[in-house]
Amino acid sequence: MKLGVMTTLLWQRPVEEAFRYLSSLKVQTVEIGAGGFPGTSHLNPAEFLADSGAPAAFKELLKKYNLEISALSTHANHVHPQKEIAQKAHNDFISTCRAAEKLGVDTVVTFSGCPGDQPGAKYSNWVTCSWPDDFKHILDYQWNEVLIPYWQSAAKEAANYGVTRIAFEMHPGFCVYNPYTLLKLRKAVGDSIGANLDPSHLFWQQIRPSEAVKALKGAVYHFHAKDTKLDTANISVNGVLDTSHYSNVLERSWVFRTVGYGHDYNEWKEIISALAAAGYDRSISIEHEDSLMSVSEGLEKAVSFLQQVIIQEKPGEMWWA
Repeated sequence: MKLGVMTTLLWQRPVEEAFRYLSSLKVQTVEIGAGGFPGTSHLNPAEFLADSGAPAAFKELLKKYNLEISALSTHANHVHPQKEIAQKAHNDFISTCRAAEKLGVDTVVTFSGCPGDQPGAKYSNWVTCSWPDDFKHILDYQWNEVLIPYWQSAAKEAANYGVTRIAFEMHPGFCVYNPYTLLKLRKAVGDSIGANLDPSHLFWQQIRPSEAVKALKGAVYHFHAKDTKLDTANISVNGVLDTSHYSNVLERSWVFRTVGYGHDYNEWKEIISALAAAGYDRSISIEHEDSLMSVSEGLEKAVSFLQQVIIQEKPGEMWWA
């Protein structure tokens, strides 16, 4: 496995400055934001695709700082009930796939999205309960009439550009938010669908990331290194479905933290070991959303922490084999 960073956290730095900084930290891979919710980060697909010299220049810059691209990212809601929002998300996704082809990248990280509860709805409706039966009707509409048809079509279009690995971040609020829903969509669409496994979104759902890795063996296409701190006192009163603002750290049931500030070395060693056992040998891409640390402090602490737990070499033949 290789240590990487999702470069959107360094969006204020010019691309070469960001790459130089990451190289100095011994980072090996970069995940480049190319649209969606965080916006573009060091690669604007429209400008990139319009400049015939851009791919070669970008590759040369990566080579200069001993970096590889783990994935391009475009986090958005491709099936938003408001057509103009969904269309922009789709356009960003396809533009990102086209940029990926120019860079020889086969993996794009994104969200599954979440439709509304019926045709003509204005906002997404994330269903978290199977009863009353209204919710079952909503799920049937969302999955069978919107989500599956969209991704069947989008996956075929992505494959035209060499993107054979669409890595969904299993994120509550969207239809794919746990291993069950990921595998459900993968079964309907095909092996181009996989997971961008981010433990931070699993921890607060009371999912053990190491067990999720085992359930998703062969379907983990990318990995985000981000942690979550659970506040057991607040959970004891209000549970984990928390809609208060992320800045309300003392009142929330959980908050995103830098790796190691939510769960210890043993937990992360278990996750990394499960990835290795499942055959995952790609990037461990650091994402920063810790409201208690600056970007540089959170990133540098995460790099130091993960350098102690990442398994960087494939095992050789055992002496007793």
